[in-house]
Amino acid sequence: MSAFHSALYNGSVMHHRSRPREHRLCYSIYYLLLDLDEVDALADRLCLFSHNRFNLFSFYDRDHGEGAAISPRDRIERHLRESGIESGGQIRLLTMPRILGYAFNPLSIYFCHRRDNSLSAIFYEVNNTFGQRHNYLIPVAPETKAPIRQESRKSFYVSPFMTTDMLYSFSVVPPGKDLAVSVVGRDKEGPLIVAKLVATRQDLTDAALARAFCAYPLLTLKVIAGIYWEALLIWLKGIRLQDRPSPPDQPVTLGRDSETTTARSAKDTTNVLR
Repeated sequence: MSAFHSALYNGSVMHHRSRPREHRLCYSIYYLLLDLDEVDALADRLCLFSHNRFNLFSFYDRDHGEGAAISPRDRIERHLRESGIESGGQIRLLTMPRILGYAFNPLSIYFCHRRDNSLSAIFYEVNNTFGQRHNYLIPVAPETKAPIRQESRKSFYVSPFMTTDMLYSFSVVPPGKDLAVSVVGRDKEGPLIVAKLVATRQDLTDAALARAFCAYPLLTLKVIAGIYWEALLIWLKGIRLQDRPSPPDQPVTLGRDSETTTARSAKDTTNVLR
């Protein structure tokens, strides 16, 4: 068993838009879970993974955050402090690495812990295909059990076929042997889209990385190509484009715990997935 908290997660991603035309996609994927305190040690241990330099798999600090000259851990802890959220524990990032120098992450997730190792917040980092990035920071109450239910207003333009006048509902089973993340997007008419990731943990080794690359070569290029392909299919179904507003002035939108809406969220997700 690996001495690292970091790991490789193999799984699948599903998207389902229910109206005005139904559209569904599902594809296999893998992510790295990187403990931000272990990145340099991982780079020293592994032949196929590097930090801030080219390799088959790489993690570059500048691929995340606001482009400031600050480490990912310091940046996330700054946002936690500014939002009055307890920090000081491990921060683990679920993301796709650069593969042969290229990366595009529609969504990366930071699991932020208190010093007692309990989860204090989840930080969602969202990229769109227009070169813009925004974040959603949502606290986790002490002793919250999985799945963790959270909500935030949508404040960032992602799909050109959806407005920002929406509410996101998150349901998260944090990384363990398995992980699961689902996001339901609702507008004034109710649930519109569901995105779901489910994956299983593997130790992060050179052998595991080599197997992942052979199974899904150039994954990050396939992700961006798939986004444009699915957009074309949606457009051909007659779904109209939405105007793109300016990005938010602030880099972070603060959401909230939504335990009180658990029953509603579960019911809506079930209805959309039918």
